[in-house]
Amino acid sequence: MSWKPQQLVEGKWCDNALRFATHEEAHANARDLFHRWTVPNDYRAIYADDDPVNYRYVAGQLVAVDKE
Repeated sequence: MSWKPQQLVEGKWCDNALRFATHEEAHANARDLFHRWTVPNDYRAIYADDDPVNYRYVAGQLVAVDKE
């Protein structure tokens, strides 16, 4: 149903509540966060079965998705 960005920190994959409609958005968000932080060793985007989309990632900016 959605994609979530993750960061590898001290050998553990970590994520937050951001969920995106596409792998590309989630991956771009993960990549951008990876380049701003100094702690992560890697990043990825994975499929999140039951989580609804709550953000878009447009031109490097988070945009909240309206809940209907």
